[in-house]
Amino acid sequence: MTARQKDRPWLMRTYAGHSTAEASNALYRNNLAKGQTGLSVAFDLPTQTGYDPDHILARGEVGRVGVPVSHLGDMRRLFQDIPLEQMNTSMTINATAMWMLALYQVVAEEQGADITKLQGTTQNDIVKEYLSRGTHVFPPGPSLRLTTDMITYTVNHIPKWNPINICSYHLQEAGATPVQEIAYAMSTAIAVLDAVFASGQIPEDRKGDVVARISFFVNAGVRFIEEMCKMRAFSRIWDRVTRERYGITDAKQRRFRYGVQVNSLGLTEAQPENNVQRIVLEMLAVTLSKDARARAVQLPAWNEALGLPRPWDQQWSLRIQQVLALESDLLEYEDIFAGSHVIEAKVDELVEESLAEIDRIQQMGGAMAAVESGYLKSNLVASHAERRARIEGGEEKIIGVNCYQATEPSPLTSDLDGAIMTVDPAVEARVAASLTTWRDTRYQPPFNHPRPCKALEKLKAAAAGTANLMEATLECARAGVTTGEWAGALREVFGEFRAPTGVSSAPVAIPAEEGTPLAVVRKKVARTAEDLGSGRLRLLVGKPGLDGHSNGAEQIAVRARDAGFEVVYQGIRLTPEQIVSAALAEDVHCVGLSILSGSHAALVPDVLERLREAGAADLPVIVGGIIPPSDAEDLKRAGVAAVFTPKDFGITEIIGRIVDEIRTANKLDPLEVPA
Repeated sequence: MTARQKDRPWLMRTYAGHSTAEASNALYRNNLAKGQTGLSVAFDLPTQTGYDPDHILARGEVGRVGVPVSHLGDMRRLFQDIPLEQMNTSMTINATAMWMLALYQVVAEEQGADITKLQGTTQNDIVKEYLSRGTHVFPPGPSLRLTTDMITYTVNHIPKWNPINICSYHLQEAGATPVQEIAYAMSTAIAVLDAVFASGQIPEDRKGDVVARISFFVNAGVRFIEEMCKMRAFSRIWDRVTRERYGITDAKQRRFRYGVQVNSLGLTEAQPENNVQRIVLEMLAVTLSKDARARAVQLPAWNEALGLPRPWDQQWSLRIQQVLALESDLLEYEDIFAGSHVIEAKVDELVEESLAEIDRIQQMGGAMAAVESGYLKSNLVASHAERRARIEGGEEKIIGVNCYQATEPSPLTSDLDGAIMTVDPAVEARVAASLTTWRDTRYQPPFNHPRPCKALEKLKAAAAGTANLMEATLECARAGVTTGEWAGALREVFGEFRAPTGVSSAPVAIPAEEGTPLAVVRKKVARTAEDLGSGRLRLLVGKPGLDGHSNGAEQIAVRARDAGFEVVYQGIRLTPEQIVSAALAEDVHCVGLSILSGSHAALVPDVLERLREAGAADLPVIVGGIIPPSDAEDLKRAGVAAVFTPKDFGITEIIGRIVDEIRTANKLDPLEVPA
């Protein structure tokens, strides 16, 4: 193959969005000018969970991890001067995916676009939200209906759109093994396709059109060979499932189509410059093999373990893709791993084990039943605990974290607070004020929207019946309805869902024999409980705000349980008021708050103030999350006893520190227990 016959490169994206629609629009246009070939929209947590920016739960979260989109006006500004008919747009959105697609379609129509030509992807995979990411809203049944209605609508009206991206990415970050990642994603796909075909909205002769629009979004970790074999196994199983279960005869429609974000939570705060080679290696796992090459790739930035990347950091990651695709000869050859007995043996092993796990899930009633029973979640928590134990024990090496920690000062992080982008805290107030203006003026010229209440009543009526919800959702979008109003109407009909935490059923992950670190901490816990005369020490693990990444909180809860604590963990999405009320009601000895979204500056002081008002100012509060050094110092000055960040990888050691803080708060002498 000559250079002129190179394969077309994969779509190159950068997962981006922050602050406001205007700021994100400028970022998108700059990225496109630098050679990015597709857009990947990051929405903020209120948008993802169906709240307007002035809702109590949105406090501290607006514009933090993505762009706030509250109504049609925001979506217009987000894509201003970007011709949507010519764009390929990925939207990482799940519970409110139908709403975001409706807004996107209406903006495209306003631009004069032919919606049958719109190309892009909505993630729209609610199962993994129950398991790992936590932006779910509705119970499994109604959530599956929203997904089904959206798939059938797009197949009929936006035929080039991928209405769902079955997403195993966050499963890996929640601890999934390659077999679990494949099996859980495939089980989700089966549940979705079964529901779509059972809905009666797709004629038999168009089943292949549905299957052809199902795409996947996959994580690529640092174990290069295993990750590449995982993608080949995915492809082989998908071909088998779609052929045997659904009778799809067209090989092109059965093709496994996937996009990738390489592992972000595997990036380290310690020696973050090492993240560059991690990112490159992970990208190679999904690009070197032509027979299992990703159709779209987005790379994190080297500093994502520190905070929000700057435009320059994102540019660096884009250039990594461009150098591989355009400067190397990768795209000139057929699959370079074809015929390898090593690769084939590993793929065969993954296929066999994954199919066995898929069968187990099907025998339980499928993916939705396995979510509701807690089976999937408890398995992920257990797998994650086992991995953390391997890291803590040194069996799994992470350079700069548990080995080779000596390092030269890095010029990249000489100014840690300047090495990331920060979101102006005043943005939240400006976005909320803009929303108020929208609500007040949406009936007036030049808008002249029909009354949103009429559209919302039609939406609720459709939800209570059996009609496809997309048409009523489009009517809401055109009527000027807000994100919170749309989701609120459906909450009235469908209710909400709190997913199982998986903590209570997770097995003990590390040994506690005499002389081990856990045994030492157990003695500290027992001695402190005895000194306080309380029977057992009690720890509340709280997730304030909308941050649904609960992996760290779950691992702290499990290890504290194994160390002898009585653990109070109620899951995600709690207000400071709820956390303080639980702490007082359960008479806990310590409150641990976990926040990865950047909302710590607003939410942690609120918890501290409420404890003071309740007369519990002496109750120690510890905080864990992605917290810049200057913010950590601010929190300590405000009264936080200790701050832990990703560099503090020893969970057993953290539990020991918690005991120390409890003793200090209760004026007990330090315990000199040898480690």
